[in-house]
Amino acid sequence: MKILVYTESDELQQWLDAIHLHLPQAEAHGWTPGMAQADYALVWKPPQQLLDEQGAGLKAIFNMGAGVDALFARQLPPGVPVLRLEDAGMAVQMAEYVCHAVIDHFRDLATYRGQQSQGVWAQQPLRLRSDFPVGVMGLGVLGERVAQAVAQFDFPVRGWSRSPKQIDGVQCYEGMAQLPQFLRATRILVNLLPLTPQTENIIDAGLLAQLQPGAYVINVARGAHLVDEALLAALDSGQVAGATLDVFRTEPLPAEHPFWQHPNIRITPHSSARTLPEETLLQILHKLQAFAAGETPGGMVYADRGY
Repeated sequence: MKILVYTESDELQQWLDAIHLHLPQAEAHGWTPGMAQADYALVWKPPQQLLDEQGAGLKAIFNMGAGVDALFARQLPPGVPVLRLEDAGMAVQMAEYVCHAVIDHFRDLATYRGQQSQGVWAQQPLRLRSDFPVGVMGLGVLGERVAQAVAQFDFPVRGWSRSPKQIDGVQCYEGMAQLPQFLRATRILVNLLPLTPQTENIIDAGLLAQLQPGAYVINVARGAHLVDEALLAALDSGQVAGATLDVFRTEPLPAEHPFWQHPNIRITPHSSARTLPEETLLQILHKLQAFAAGETPGGMVYADRGY
């Protein structure tokens, strides 16, 4: 079995070491132009040349992350299965990140941090969880885990997805027809949608206006979901009270971007949930075994959906 690996990060050797440990019978190499045909490709944002050269000879392409929008921006070889990660340690990271952001806003901890810097001792008014319903857009593996985790803190939790979902403790909405109803029932919005042509720019002025007044936005999916100018305008008007943003249209976020200096925006550098090579390889190993057994593994990506 020949496996090629491509990633833009500096973690290539970690991936190769993990493959050699768990698949000692496999021959694994980092991709270089003109290399011999491989059986499987493990990639993150691969160059078009890799796909053109290896293309139709691949048995499957594994995307080393849950989001496949960067991969679908390339010209993919027809007929070659594409699989994405379903968890690989990312779900618990995402859940803890979102829960922290939700609780930080609900408990008004930013005010206490400001008071500390000024030496001020003053308790803020108590808030009711019932006044801060949380809405999770996107109920895949990560979204479902996030919604369930937030519900453990007794917040009212809503969920919205393209297809019907049933999650204990979560009121679920589906399809574009039910999106307005979902938004009206949401004060803290968490975005975990896949990025597709249908969801690009979905968090625009119209969507933000439908949220409950004094809304809070948490974007941990893709920067292209959010219309930056719409968020800034909603913050200025008071319709949105603040935001926690982990993803951006341009990464790293340019130094001159107004998000950096906005007092009500918290920024992290696309770190809400990072791929763990060891757990990822174990998941991919199970998928390879499923292929060998003639089964259809989880995480298959469908071109018509874009995820």
